[in-house]
Amino acid sequence: MGSETPKQYLPLLGRSLIAQTLDVFLSCPRVNSISVVLSPEDAQWGKLDTSLNPRIDVLRCGGATRAETVLNGLQAMSDRVQTHDWILVHDAARPGLSLALLNTLLDELQEDAVGGLLAIPLADTLKRADAEQRVASTEPRDGLWQAQTPQMFRYGLLTKALVASGGAPTDEAQAVEALGYKPKLVRGELRNLKITYPQDLRLAEAILRSDLDVASSMNNQED
Repeated sequence: MGSETPKQYLPLLGRSLIAQTLDVFLSCPRVNSISVVLSPEDAQWGKLDTSLNPRIDVLRCGGATRAETVLNGLQAMSDRVQTHDWILVHDAARPGLSLALLNTLLDELQEDAVGGLLAIPLADTLKRADAEQRVASTEPRDGLWQAQTPQMFRYGLLTKALVASGGAPTDEAQAVEALGYKPKLVRGELRNLKITYPQDLRLAEAILRSDLDVASSMNNQED
């Protein structure tokens, strides 16, 4: 991102990116609890208004990798969840998740034997580069999907998968796959992008601003 500030704390429409991301979960009555897993050295969280929300449990046990962070969070909440409880893991840097899309994921997976994740089919041609950044080959995109979050699995299965993985997987689904399971792909949306580059932040701002404009228009019509 080219910023000294961790990207989850960058401003987005007058608030932090992570605060915008948390809004959808705070507004969903089907979500029973919300845990934010932070680095023990994180000094930014306490400066946010969101940090005072009683529905949010802060776990200062973040690890060196995504998998380690998620596993540490799961182990920290072990005294208040059951093996069969559903866990949703979401990137703090995905503020575009809508309530409608979250409900679609919950509807699709709540009776599933394994669990799954939001993802979108790849639409672009894929090129594999060589060491000189020249095209080495064109890769077939048939059947390929780009993983998003939330990723949703039972507490017991997800914990077992991450313990067995040794901290190597780049997402929760990969860890579950390594145990021989096949997570379900639930079609996501482009708006649920992960903020990685500065231009992503501008795109997310445009998406959220559009949502606000639509909501304002609807309120005016009701008045």
